[in-house]
Amino acid sequence: MTQKSTVKTRLAVMNFLEFAIWGTYLTCIGNYLGANGLGSQIQYFYAVQGVVSIFMPAIMGILADKFIQPQRLLGLCHLAAALFMGLAWHYGFTHPGNIEFGKIFTLYTLSVAFFMPTIALANTVAFSTLKRNGMDTVADFPPIRVLGTVGFIAAMWFVNGFYIFDGQWGYQLSNPLADGTGFDPRFQYTVNQLALCAILGLSLAIYCFFLPECPLVKTASGRKPSVAESLGLNAFALFKTPRMAIFFIFSMLLGVSLQITNGYATPFITSFKAMPEYLDSFAANNATLLTSLSQISEACCILLIPFCLRKFGIKNVMLIAMGAWIIRFGFFGIGTPAMPGVILFILSMIVYGVAFDFFNVSGALYVEQETDPKIQASAQGLFMLMTNGVGATIGMLGAGAVVNHFCHYEGDYMVGDWQSTWLIFAAYAAVVMALFFLIFRSPKKKAEISEAAAIDTESGGDGFVNDTLNR
Repeated sequence: MTQKSTVKTRLAVMNFLEFAIWGTYLTCIGNYLGANGLGSQIQYFYAVQGVVSIFMPAIMGILADKFIQPQRLLGLCHLAAALFMGLAWHYGFTHPGNIEFGKIFTLYTLSVAFFMPTIALANTVAFSTLKRNGMDTVADFPPIRVLGTVGFIAAMWFVNGFYIFDGQWGYQLSNPLADGTGFDPRFQYTVNQLALCAILGLSLAIYCFFLPECPLVKTASGRKPSVAESLGLNAFALFKTPRMAIFFIFSMLLGVSLQITNGYATPFITSFKAMPEYLDSFAANNATLLTSLSQISEACCILLIPFCLRKFGIKNVMLIAMGAWIIRFGFFGIGTPAMPGVILFILSMIVYGVAFDFFNVSGALYVEQETDPKIQASAQGLFMLMTNGVGATIGMLGAGAVVNHFCHYEGDYMVGDWQSTWLIFAAYAAVVMALFFLIFRSPKKKAEISEAAAIDTESGGDGFVNDTLNR
């Protein structure tokens, strides 16, 4: 195996574990909360991921740019996240059916506060390592990142059917008890999903300390760094350029859509079990498995990104993503878990790959291509702040208000007017798409590259470095 192949393999394993950790609970913790009387507070568990993403990725980005090598900081963050998630599992495990919102929410929040920055840090480690080994990030990163999606899928499939109960364990696609009590011991309905998250997090923390070094980028010799550079705040200078400012603002607006289906897709699909005609349907009983089709689609769509970015440019790729969000929400609104309506659910899962990848992964690549190496960790943190921070927070709090207005819990199922809920989300995505089409303008490449180079030379690294992804 060549050195480049070895590097790619090591980065692929990192990405596999990175997103497997997230996949253990991201799409199914709503089922656990609903089954334990916290269904009306699901939005807070997703919104808090956005709240911590407002400041934690930026802080960790500064540390990774200036003080601690990114791969080491990545390991430390995963170690802390695993510790707090393990404590959250222990609390839930020792208080079955009697969990208090404040206690489990606090431990969960501390865990995700350290986990959320790792997404941007993992990108930074991958980009830095690839470039240090003479590889092209646009061509070589997507196949590595796709292993992250595979990890997410593997974790979802595991928690969908694996169960431990009364000294027995196994894997089953329906309630293994089937005793009429309604209790389902599969991980997707129990706190054990958090235990798996903690175990994988500890494994990745150890693995990160053996990744290739990512040396800190030194300031040009002979020039004293500014206060902004010392604090890592010069990434915010990207807002001085109208095109980047608009890009980040629309990243925030589109980020509103990111966590909505993660938070409510499984409770929504599972809610059909409250209707006798859908009680035994495969989809309603395996919502986590069904939603994993979204990640399978994501894995395939990642491989299209290099071609689409070069062929269509960032604006058209973002427009495609926005259109996919409209379809994603719309098909949820009119689908059902039985034939023929389940076909619409399946199609909704398929378009998710385009909706997520063409925005999230392409956006990260775009930021990497457009920023100076000395601030790239901070710039990735800024992108994370706008999307998974401000955008996702606003999105989940707003979505929670909409869902709780139209729907309510009856026993273990959240029932109500789900159709209106999803169509409202689709209408929002359509408005964002129309505004982006009208407002975002592609630059005149040669003129802007020359101007960016001049800015970068004079300012010491707060402008663009190239324009390969723009059209």
